[in-house]
Amino acid sequence: MRNNITDDLDALLRVLPLEITEAIRKENGAEDLLEVVLDLGRVPEARFLNREVILSEREVTREEIDFVVDRIGEFTTDNRAGIERTLHRISCIRNRRGDIVGLTLRVGRAVYGTIDIIRDLLESEQSILLLGKPGVGKTTLLREAARVLAEKKRVVVVDTSNEIGGDGDIPHPAIGRARRMQVARPEYQHEVMIEAVENHMPEVIIIDEIGRQLEASAARTIAERGVQLVGTAHGNSLDNLLQNPTLSDLVGGIQAVTLSDEEARRRGTQKTVLERKAPPTFDVVIEIKDWQHLAVHHDVRASVDALLRGRSHPPEIRYRDETGEVQIEQAAAVPLLKPEEAPLRSTPKPASAPPRELRVYAYGIGKNRLRQASQNLHLPVTLTDDLREADSVMTLKNYYRRRPQPINEAERRGVPIYVLRSNTVSQMESCLADIYGLDVAELDPMAIALRETEDAIRKVLSGLKSVDLAPRNSYVRRLQHQMAREANLVSHSYGKDPRRHVRIFATQRQ
Repeated sequence: MRNNITDDLDALLRVLPLEITEAIRKENGAEDLLEVVLDLGRVPEARFLNREVILSEREVTREEIDFVVDRIGEFTTDNRAGIERTLHRISCIRNRRGDIVGLTLRVGRAVYGTIDIIRDLLESEQSILLLGKPGVGKTTLLREAARVLAEKKRVVVVDTSNEIGGDGDIPHPAIGRARRMQVARPEYQHEVMIEAVENHMPEVIIIDEIGRQLEASAARTIAERGVQLVGTAHGNSLDNLLQNPTLSDLVGGIQAVTLSDEEARRRGTQKTVLERKAPPTFDVVIEIKDWQHLAVHHDVRASVDALLRGRSHPPEIRYRDETGEVQIEQAAAVPLLKPEEAPLRSTPKPASAPPRELRVYAYGIGKNRLRQASQNLHLPVTLTDDLREADSVMTLKNYYRRRPQPINEAERRGVPIYVLRSNTVSQMESCLADIYGLDVAELDPMAIALRETEDAIRKVLSGLKSVDLAPRNSYVRRLQHQMAREANLVSHSYGKDPRRHVRIFATQRQ
Protein backbone atom coordinates (compact mmCIF):
# COMPACT_ATOMS: atom_id res chain seq x y z
CA MET A 1 0.00 0.00 0.00
CA ARG A 2 1.23 3.46 -0.89
CA ASN A 3 0.09 6.47 1.13
CA ASN A 4 -1.10 9.59 -0.68
CA ILE A 5 0.82 12.55 0.73
CA THR A 6 -0.15 16.21 0.30
CA ASP A 7 2.34 18.72 1.67
CA ASP A 8 1.76 22.06 -0.22
CA LEU A 9 5.54 22.47 -0.09
CA ASP A 10 5.57 25.20 -2.75
CA ALA A 11 3.41 27.38 -0.52
CA LEU A 12 6.01 27.16 2.24
CA LEU A 13 8.95 27.79 -0.09
CA ARG A 14 7.28 30.92 -1.48
CA VAL A 15 7.45 32.69 1.90
CA LEU A 16 11.22 32.09 2.21
CA PRO A 17 13.96 34.34 0.81
CA LEU A 18 14.90 33.30 -2.74
CA GLU A 19 18.43 32.18 -1.83
CA ILE A 20 17.13 29.83 0.86
CA THR A 21 14.37 28.48 -1.40
CA GLU A 22 16.84 27.64 -4.15
CA ALA A 23 19.17 25.92 -1.68
CA ILE A 24 16.31 23.70 -0.49
CA ARG A 25 15.26 22.82 -4.04
CA LYS A 26 18.82 21.75 -4.86
CA GLU A 27 18.71 19.16 -2.12
CA ASN A 28 17.76 15.73 -3.43
CA GLY A 29 14.78 14.26 -1.63
CA ALA A 30 13.29 17.61 -0.61
CA GLU A 31 10.05 15.71 -0.03
CA ASP A 32 11.67 14.53 3.22
CA LEU A 33 11.99 18.10 4.48
CA LEU A 34 10.80 18.43 8.07
CA GLU A 35 11.54 22.04 8.98
CA VAL A 36 13.57 25.12 8.20
CA VAL A 37 15.29 27.07 11.01
CA LEU A 38 16.12 30.77 10.68
CA ASP A 39 17.82 32.42 13.66
CA LEU A 40 19.08 36.01 13.55
CA GLY A 41 22.87 36.14 13.18
CA ARG A 42 23.21 32.41 12.46
CA VAL A 43 23.37 30.41 9.26
CA PRO A 44 20.02 29.00 8.03
CA GLU A 45 19.44 25.25 8.42
CA ALA A 46 17.10 22.69 6.94
CA ARG A 47 16.24 19.51 8.80
CA PHE A 48 15.36 16.48 6.72
CA LEU A 49 14.21 13.08 7.88
CA ASN A 50 17.71 11.69 8.41
CA ARG A 51 20.04 14.67 8.02
CA GLU A 52 20.59 18.36 8.64
CA VAL A 53 21.84 20.76 5.96
CA ILE A 54 23.37 24.25 6.11
CA LEU A 55 21.52 26.25 3.45
CA SER A 56 23.91 29.18 3.24
CA GLU A 57 27.21 30.30 4.70
CA ARG A 58 25.73 33.77 5.12
CA GLU A 59 24.06 34.60 8.44
CA VAL A 60 20.34 35.31 8.59
CA THR A 61 19.55 39.04 8.68
CA ARG A 62 16.75 41.04 10.26
CA GLU A 63 15.40 41.83 6.78
CA GLU A 64 15.09 38.11 5.92
CA ILE A 65 13.16 37.35 9.10
CA ASP A 66 10.83 40.29 8.41
CA PHE A 67 10.46 39.06 4.81
CA VAL A 68 9.04 35.76 6.09
CA VAL A 69 6.88 37.30 8.82
CA ASP A 70 5.20 39.65 6.30
CA ARG A 71 4.11 36.68 4.15
CA ILE A 72 2.52 34.40 6.74
CA GLY A 73 -0.45 34.60 9.06
CA GLU A 74 -0.53 36.51 12.32
CA PHE A 75 1.26 35.06 15.35
CA THR A 76 -1.07 34.24 18.24
CA THR A 77 -0.32 34.24 21.96
CA ASP A 78 1.34 30.83 21.70
CA ASN A 79 3.83 32.31 19.19
CA ARG A 80 2.54 30.18 16.33
CA ALA A 81 1.37 31.18 12.89
CA GLY A 82 0.59 29.45 9.61
CA ILE A 83 -0.04 29.84 5.91
CA GLU A 84 -3.69 29.97 4.93
CA ARG A 85 -5.23 26.74 3.56
CA THR A 86 -2.07 24.76 4.37
CA LEU A 87 -0.94 22.63 7.31
CA HIS A 88 2.46 24.31 7.73
CA ARG A 89 3.28 25.66 11.18
CA ILE A 90 5.61 28.58 11.82
CA SER A 91 6.80 29.17 15.39
CA CYS A 92 8.76 32.22 16.48
CA ILE A 93 11.33 33.07 19.14
CA ARG A 94 11.18 36.59 20.58
CA ASN A 95 13.68 38.70 22.49
CA ARG A 96 12.84 40.45 25.75
CA ARG A 97 11.32 43.39 23.88
CA GLY A 98 9.00 41.09 21.97
CA ASP A 99 10.83 41.33 18.63
CA ILE A 100 11.05 38.14 16.56
CA VAL A 101 14.63 36.86 16.38
CA GLY A 102 14.09 33.27 15.27
CA LEU A 103 11.69 31.20 13.16
CA THR A 104 11.01 27.47 12.89
CA LEU A 105 9.03 26.63 9.75
CA ARG A 106 7.65 23.10 10.09
CA VAL A 107 6.29 21.29 7.05
CA GLY A 108 2.72 20.08 7.53
CA ARG A 109 1.65 17.04 5.54
CA ALA A 110 -1.70 15.36 5.07
CA VAL A 111 -1.02 11.64 4.72
CA TYR A 112 -4.04 9.80 3.38
CA GLY A 113 -4.33 6.06 3.93
CA THR A 114 -2.56 5.80 7.30
CA ILE A 115 -5.67 5.19 9.37
CA ASP A 116 -6.33 1.61 8.27
CA ILE A 117 -4.01 0.36 11.03
CA ILE A 118 -6.51 1.53 13.71
CA ARG A 119 -9.71 1.95 11.70
CA ASP A 120 -11.47 -0.86 13.56
CA LEU A 121 -10.79 0.92 16.88
CA LEU A 122 -12.11 4.25 15.61
CA GLU A 123 -15.30 2.65 14.34
CA SER A 124 -15.86 0.87 17.67
CA GLU A 125 -17.01 4.21 19.16
CA GLN A 126 -14.51 3.92 22.02
CA SER A 127 -12.60 6.98 23.24
CA ILE A 128 -8.98 6.73 22.10
CA LEU A 129 -5.82 8.46 23.33
CA LEU A 130 -2.75 8.58 21.07
CA LEU A 131 0.59 8.73 22.91
CA GLY A 132 3.98 9.50 21.43
CA LYS A 133 6.97 11.80 21.49
CA PRO A 134 6.94 15.04 19.42
CA GLY A 135 7.25 14.48 15.68
CA VAL A 136 6.23 10.83 15.73
CA GLY A 137 3.05 11.43 13.71
CA LYS A 138 0.29 11.86 16.32
CA THR A 139 -1.28 14.90 14.66
CA THR A 140 -1.08 13.34 11.20
CA LEU A 141 -2.95 10.28 12.45
CA LEU A 142 -5.44 12.46 14.31
CA ARG A 143 -6.16 14.51 11.17
CA GLU A 144 -6.82 11.37 9.15
CA ALA A 145 -9.06 10.05 11.96
CA ALA A 146 -11.16 13.23 11.74
CA ARG A 147 -11.59 12.81 7.98
CA VAL A 148 -12.58 9.15 8.16
CA LEU A 149 -14.97 9.51 11.10
CA ALA A 150 -16.64 12.56 9.52
CA GLU A 151 -17.80 10.42 6.61
CA LYS A 152 -20.50 8.89 8.83
CA LYS A 153 -20.63 10.94 12.05
CA ARG A 154 -20.85 14.50 13.33
CA VAL A 155 -17.23 15.36 14.11
CA VAL A 156 -15.92 18.58 15.67
CA VAL A 157 -12.20 19.32 15.75
CA VAL A 158 -11.00 21.58 18.58
CA ASP A 159 -7.98 23.10 16.86
CA THR A 160 -5.94 24.99 19.42
CA SER A 161 -2.92 25.88 17.27
CA ASN A 162 -4.43 25.26 13.83
CA GLU A 163 -2.23 22.18 13.46
CA ILE A 164 -5.09 19.85 12.59
CA GLY A 165 -7.07 21.97 10.15
CA GLY A 166 -4.44 24.46 9.04
CA ASP A 167 -4.32 28.27 9.15
CA GLY A 168 -7.14 30.53 8.06
CA ASP A 169 -10.92 30.49 8.42
CA ILE A 170 -11.44 27.60 5.97
CA PRO A 171 -10.02 24.28 7.23
CA HIS A 172 -7.74 22.14 5.11
CA PRO A 173 -9.46 19.42 3.03
CA ALA A 174 -7.45 16.82 5.00
CA ILE A 175 -10.09 16.83 7.78
CA GLY A 176 -12.87 16.08 5.29
CA ARG A 177 -16.40 16.99 6.43
CA ALA A 178 -15.36 17.51 10.06
CA ARG A 179 -16.17 20.92 11.50
CA ARG A 180 -13.35 22.92 13.07
CA MET A 181 -13.48 25.17 16.15
CA GLN A 182 -10.45 27.41 16.61
CA VAL A 183 -9.19 28.46 20.03
CA ALA A 184 -8.38 32.14 20.66
CA ARG A 185 -5.77 31.41 23.35
CA PRO A 186 -4.23 28.04 24.37
CA GLU A 187 -5.42 28.46 27.96
CA TYR A 188 -9.02 28.52 26.69
CA GLN A 189 -8.79 25.09 25.09
CA HIS A 190 -10.79 23.34 27.84
CA GLU A 191 -13.61 25.90 27.51
CA VAL A 192 -13.86 25.38 23.75
CA MET A 193 -13.93 21.61 24.30
CA ILE A 194 -17.02 21.95 26.54
CA GLU A 195 -18.55 24.57 24.22
CA ALA A 196 -18.22 22.17 21.28
CA VAL A 197 -20.32 19.56 23.12
CA GLU A 198 -22.93 21.98 24.46
CA ASN A 199 -23.48 24.00 21.27
CA HIS A 200 -22.88 21.71 18.31
CA MET A 201 -24.05 18.21 19.36
CA PRO A 202 -21.05 16.27 18.05
CA GLU A 203 -20.81 12.50 18.11
CA VAL A 204 -17.00 12.73 18.09
CA ILE A 205 -14.60 15.34 19.48
CA ILE A 206 -11.04 15.51 18.10
CA ILE A 207 -8.47 17.27 20.31
CA ASP A 208 -4.71 17.61 19.92
CA GLU A 209 -2.16 17.91 22.73
CA ILE A 210 -4.05 17.50 26.00
CA GLY A 211 -1.49 18.95 28.38
CA ARG A 212 -3.17 20.78 31.27
CA GLN A 213 -5.27 19.66 34.23
CA LEU A 214 -8.29 21.66 33.05
CA GLU A 215 -8.13 19.97 29.65
CA ALA A 216 -7.95 16.55 31.31
CA SER A 217 -11.03 17.43 33.37
CA ALA A 218 -12.85 18.66 30.28
CA ALA A 219 -12.00 15.43 28.49
CA ARG A 220 -13.53 13.42 31.35
CA THR A 221 -16.69 15.55 31.22
CA ILE A 222 -17.00 14.96 27.46
CA ALA A 223 -16.49 11.20 27.78
CA GLU A 224 -19.09 10.96 30.55
CA ARG A 225 -21.65 12.63 28.27
CA GLY A 226 -21.38 9.77 25.84
CA VAL A 227 -19.33 11.59 23.19
CA GLN A 228 -16.48 9.67 21.57
CA LEU A 229 -13.19 11.42 22.23
CA VAL A 230 -10.06 11.01 20.12
CA GLY A 231 -7.07 12.95 21.41
CA THR A 232 -3.31 13.07 21.74
CA ALA A 233 -0.87 13.63 24.59
CA HIS A 234 2.90 13.68 24.88
CA GLY A 235 4.35 10.55 26.47
CA ASN A 236 6.23 7.46 25.38
CA SER A 237 4.07 4.86 27.12
CA LEU A 238 1.08 4.25 29.36
CA ASP A 239 3.43 3.80 32.31
CA ASN A 240 4.99 7.18 31.52
CA LEU A 241 1.56 8.84 31.38
CA LEU A 242 0.54 7.27 34.67
CA GLN A 243 3.49 8.96 36.38
CA ASN A 244 2.50 12.40 35.03
CA PRO A 245 0.48 14.03 37.86
CA THR A 246 -1.19 16.44 35.43
CA LEU A 247 -2.39 13.85 32.91
CA SER A 248 -2.72 10.63 34.92
CA ASP A 249 -6.43 11.38 35.35
CA LEU A 250 -6.85 10.55 31.64
CA VAL A 251 -6.25 6.89 32.53
CA GLY A 252 -7.94 6.87 35.93
CA GLY A 253 -5.41 8.61 38.17
CA ILE A 254 -3.63 7.22 41.22
CA GLN A 255 -4.45 7.39 44.92
CA ALA A 256 -2.87 5.93 48.02
CA VAL A 257 -5.20 3.49 49.80
CA THR A 258 -4.73 2.10 53.30
CA LEU A 259 -5.68 -1.57 53.49
CA SER A 260 -7.01 -3.38 56.50
CA ASP A 261 -4.61 -5.74 58.26
CA GLU A 262 -6.52 -8.71 56.87
CA GLU A 263 -6.43 -7.43 53.28
CA ALA A 264 -2.73 -6.49 53.50
CA ARG A 265 -1.90 -10.00 54.73
CA ARG A 266 -4.02 -11.56 52.00
CA ARG A 267 -2.22 -9.56 49.31
CA GLY A 268 1.20 -9.94 50.89
CA THR A 269 1.79 -6.18 50.63
CA GLN A 270 2.24 -3.15 52.86
CA LYS A 271 -0.89 -1.55 54.31
CA THR A 272 -0.62 1.51 52.05
CA VAL A 273 -0.77 0.71 48.35
CA LEU A 274 -1.48 2.60 45.12
CA GLU A 275 -4.85 2.07 43.47
CA ARG A 276 -6.57 3.53 40.42
CA LYS A 277 -8.69 6.47 41.59
CA ALA A 278 -11.47 6.49 38.99
CA PRO A 279 -12.57 4.92 35.69
CA PRO A 280 -10.25 5.95 32.83
CA THR A 281 -11.39 8.80 30.58
CA PHE A 282 -10.13 6.91 27.53
CA ASP A 283 -11.11 3.31 26.81
CA VAL A 284 -8.10 2.64 24.56
CA VAL A 285 -4.53 3.98 24.66
CA ILE A 286 -2.32 3.68 21.56
CA GLU A 287 1.43 4.14 21.94
CA ILE A 288 2.88 5.36 18.63
CA LYS A 289 6.42 4.04 18.31
CA ASP A 290 6.67 5.26 14.71
CA TRP A 291 4.35 5.65 11.72
CA GLN A 292 4.32 1.94 11.06
CA HIS A 293 4.52 0.53 14.60
CA LEU A 294 1.86 0.85 17.33
CA ALA A 295 1.19 -0.70 20.74
CA VAL A 296 -2.51 -0.87 21.61
CA HIS A 297 -3.91 -1.13 25.16
CA HIS A 298 -7.47 -2.31 24.49
CA ASP A 299 -8.51 -2.27 28.17
CA VAL A 300 -6.91 0.75 29.85
CA ARG A 301 -8.54 -0.09 33.16
CA ALA A 302 -6.96 -3.55 33.30
CA SER A 303 -3.59 -2.25 32.07
CA VAL A 304 -3.42 0.46 34.75
CA ASP A 305 -4.49 -1.93 37.51
CA ALA A 306 -1.81 -4.38 36.43
CA LEU A 307 0.89 -1.68 36.38
CA LEU A 308 -0.04 -0.52 39.88
CA ARG A 309 0.24 -4.10 41.11
CA GLY A 310 3.65 -4.55 39.54
CA ARG A 311 2.50 -6.83 36.75
CA SER A 312 2.38 -6.30 33.01
CA HIS A 313 -0.75 -6.28 30.89
CA PRO A 314 0.95 -6.59 27.50
CA PRO A 315 -0.41 -4.43 24.68
CA GLU A 316 -1.38 -5.64 21.26
CA ILE A 317 1.33 -4.88 18.68
CA ARG A 318 0.32 -3.58 15.26
CA TYR A 319 2.69 -2.87 12.38
CA ARG A 320 2.92 -2.79 8.60
CA ASP A 321 5.11 -5.41 6.96
CA GLU A 322 7.22 -4.98 3.84
CA THR A 323 4.15 -5.34 1.60
CA GLY A 324 2.21 -2.66 3.48
CA GLU A 325 -0.20 -5.14 5.05
CA VAL A 326 -1.23 -4.56 8.68
CA GLN A 327 -0.03 -7.30 11.04
CA ILE A 328 -1.42 -7.78 14.56
CA GLU A 329 0.26 -9.79 17.29
CA GLN A 330 0.03 -10.10 21.04
CA ALA A 331 3.18 -9.28 23.01
CA ALA A 332 4.49 -11.73 25.59
CA ALA A 333 3.90 -10.86 29.24
CA VAL A 334 6.85 -9.33 31.07
CA PRO A 335 6.94 -9.22 34.92
CA LEU A 336 7.41 -5.66 36.15
CA LEU A 337 8.20 -6.31 39.81
CA LYS A 338 11.71 -5.90 41.12
CA PRO A 339 13.56 -9.24 41.36
CA GLU A 340 13.43 -9.31 45.12
CA GLU A 341 9.65 -8.72 45.07
CA ALA A 342 8.62 -11.16 42.34
CA PRO A 343 8.47 -14.91 41.91
CA LEU A 344 11.75 -15.91 40.27
CA ARG A 345 12.44 -18.76 37.91
CA SER A 346 15.83 -20.38 37.86
CA THR A 347 14.90 -22.09 34.58
CA PRO A 348 12.64 -19.93 32.38
CA LYS A 349 10.32 -22.36 30.69
CA PRO A 350 7.08 -20.61 29.71
CA ALA A 351 4.50 -23.00 28.33
CA SER A 352 2.44 -22.00 25.32
CA ALA A 353 -0.56 -23.62 27.06
CA PRO A 354 -1.00 -24.47 30.74
CA PRO A 355 -0.69 -28.16 31.67
CA ARG A 356 -3.92 -29.97 32.39
CA GLU A 357 -2.67 -30.75 35.85
CA LEU A 358 0.34 -29.16 37.56
CA ARG A 359 2.32 -31.41 39.91
CA VAL A 360 4.27 -29.27 42.38
CA TYR A 361 7.11 -30.31 44.67
CA ALA A 362 6.82 -27.86 47.60
CA TYR A 363 10.10 -27.28 49.46
CA GLY A 364 10.01 -25.12 52.59
CA ILE A 365 6.61 -23.56 51.89
CA GLY A 366 3.19 -24.11 53.48
CA LYS A 367 1.46 -26.90 51.60
CA ASN A 368 -1.97 -26.01 52.97
CA ARG A 369 -1.45 -22.43 51.78
CA LEU A 370 -0.49 -23.68 48.34
CA ARG A 371 -3.64 -25.80 48.23
CA GLN A 372 -5.67 -22.74 49.27
CA ALA A 373 -4.06 -20.64 46.54
CA SER A 374 -4.87 -23.22 43.87
CA GLN A 375 -8.47 -23.43 45.11
CA ASN A 376 -8.82 -19.64 45.08
CA LEU A 377 -7.76 -19.60 41.42
CA HIS A 378 -9.63 -22.80 40.52
CA LEU A 379 -6.48 -24.38 39.14
CA PRO A 380 -5.74 -28.15 39.00
CA VAL A 381 -2.65 -28.27 41.21
CA THR A 382 -1.48 -31.48 42.88
CA LEU A 383 1.27 -31.67 45.52
CA THR A 384 3.80 -34.47 45.21
CA ASP A 385 6.55 -35.68 47.54
CA ASP A 386 8.43 -37.36 44.70
CA LEU A 387 10.66 -34.93 42.77
CA ARG A 388 10.72 -37.35 39.83
CA GLU A 389 6.97 -36.83 39.33
CA ALA A 390 7.06 -33.02 39.67
CA ASP A 391 6.37 -30.58 36.84
CA SER A 392 7.83 -27.75 38.92
CA VAL A 393 9.37 -26.89 42.28
CA MET A 394 8.20 -24.06 44.51
CA THR A 395 10.38 -22.76 47.33
CA LEU A 396 11.42 -19.64 49.24
CA LYS A 397 14.30 -17.33 48.44
CA ASN A 398 16.40 -18.27 51.50
CA TYR A 399 16.12 -22.01 50.70
CA TYR A 400 16.98 -21.47 47.07
CA ARG A 401 20.15 -19.55 47.98
CA ARG A 402 21.39 -22.41 50.19
CA ARG A 403 21.09 -24.88 47.29
CA PRO A 404 19.91 -27.96 49.29
CA GLN A 405 19.98 -31.36 47.63
CA PRO A 406 16.36 -31.27 46.24
CA ILE A 407 17.00 -27.90 44.60
CA ASN A 408 20.24 -29.08 43.02
CA GLU A 409 18.52 -32.25 41.86
CA ALA A 410 15.65 -30.24 40.29
CA GLU A 411 18.12 -28.04 38.41
CA ARG A 412 20.01 -31.09 37.20
CA ARG A 413 16.76 -32.58 35.89
CA GLY A 414 15.72 -29.27 34.28
CA VAL A 415 12.58 -28.95 36.41
CA PRO A 416 11.43 -25.27 36.57
CA ILE A 417 11.98 -23.77 40.03
CA TYR A 418 9.75 -20.93 41.21
CA VAL A 419 11.16 -18.84 44.04
CA LEU A 420 8.71 -16.95 46.31
CA ARG A 421 9.50 -13.79 48.21
CA SER A 422 7.35 -14.82 51.16
CA ASN A 423 5.37 -17.82 52.40
CA THR A 424 1.93 -16.27 51.78
CA VAL A 425 -1.17 -17.32 49.86
CA SER A 426 -1.02 -14.16 47.73
CA GLN A 427 2.56 -14.91 46.63
CA MET A 428 1.55 -18.43 45.72
CA GLU A 429 -1.47 -17.13 43.77
CA SER A 430 0.82 -14.78 41.87
CA CYS A 431 3.25 -17.58 41.09
CA LEU A 432 0.49 -19.95 39.89
CA ALA A 433 -1.03 -17.20 37.77
CA ASP A 434 2.41 -16.65 36.23
CA ILE A 435 2.73 -20.36 35.42
CA TYR A 436 -0.72 -20.58 33.88
CA GLY A 437 -0.48 -17.23 32.08
CA LEU A 438 -3.30 -15.64 34.09
CA ASP A 439 -3.66 -12.00 35.14
CA VAL A 440 -3.77 -11.68 38.92
CA ALA A 441 -5.38 -8.24 38.61
CA GLU A 442 -8.37 -9.88 36.93
CA LEU A 443 -8.68 -12.38 39.81
CA ASP A 444 -8.13 -10.00 42.73
CA PRO A 445 -11.36 -9.57 44.76
CA MET A 446 -10.66 -5.88 45.29
CA ALA A 447 -10.20 -5.27 41.58
CA ILE A 448 -13.35 -7.26 40.82
CA ALA A 449 -15.37 -5.18 43.31
CA LEU A 450 -14.12 -1.88 41.89
CA ARG A 451 -14.80 -2.97 38.31
CA GLU A 452 -18.30 -4.02 39.36
CA THR A 453 -18.82 -0.55 40.85
CA GLU A 454 -17.60 1.18 37.69
CA ASP A 455 -19.99 -0.91 35.59
CA ALA A 456 -22.87 -0.05 37.91
CA ILE A 457 -22.09 3.66 37.72
CA ARG A 458 -22.09 3.49 33.92
CA LYS A 459 -25.45 1.69 33.93
CA VAL A 460 -26.99 4.29 36.24
CA LEU A 461 -25.62 7.17 34.20
CA SER A 462 -27.06 5.46 31.11
CA GLY A 463 -30.61 5.47 32.52
CA LEU A 464 -31.14 2.71 35.13
CA LYS A 465 -32.83 3.89 38.33
CA SER A 466 -30.57 1.88 40.64
CA VAL A 467 -28.09 -0.99 40.71
CA ASP A 468 -27.35 -3.34 43.65
CA LEU A 469 -23.74 -4.42 44.11
CA ALA A 470 -22.55 -7.74 45.51
CA PRO A 471 -22.04 -7.96 49.31
CA ARG A 472 -18.63 -6.69 50.40
CA ASN A 473 -16.78 -5.91 53.62
CA SER A 474 -16.93 -2.45 55.19
CA TYR A 475 -13.66 -1.28 53.67
CA VAL A 476 -14.71 -2.14 50.10
CA ARG A 477 -18.18 -0.62 50.66
CA ARG A 478 -16.51 2.62 51.72
CA LEU A 479 -14.54 2.69 48.47
CA GLN A 480 -17.73 1.98 46.51
CA HIS A 481 -19.53 4.89 48.19
CA GLN A 482 -16.56 7.13 47.40
CA MET A 483 -16.67 6.16 43.71
CA ALA A 484 -20.40 6.92 43.59
CA ARG A 485 -19.82 10.36 45.13
CA GLU A 486 -17.10 11.12 42.59
CA ALA A 487 -19.61 10.29 39.84
CA ASN A 488 -22.06 12.74 41.49
CA LEU A 489 -24.48 9.92 42.40
CA VAL A 490 -26.17 8.79 45.64
CA SER A 491 -25.47 5.42 47.30
CA HIS A 492 -26.61 3.63 50.47
CA SER A 493 -25.75 0.36 52.21
CA TYR A 494 -28.46 -2.25 52.91
CA GLY A 495 -28.65 -5.54 54.80
CA LYS A 496 -26.55 -7.02 57.59
CA ASP A 497 -23.07 -8.50 57.41
CA PRO A 498 -22.01 -10.69 55.76
CA ARG A 499 -24.76 -9.85 53.21
CA ARG A 500 -24.53 -6.05 53.56
CA HIS A 501 -24.19 -4.41 50.13
CA VAL A 502 -24.22 -1.03 48.35
CA ARG A 503 -27.01 0.26 46.12
CA ILE A 504 -26.25 3.12 43.67
CA PHE A 505 -29.13 5.41 42.67
CA ALA A 506 -29.77 7.45 39.54
CA THR A 507 -30.69 10.52 41.62
CA GLN A 508 -27.75 12.90 41.29
CA ARG A 509 -26.28 14.69 44.28
CA GLN A 510 -27.10 18.36 44.57
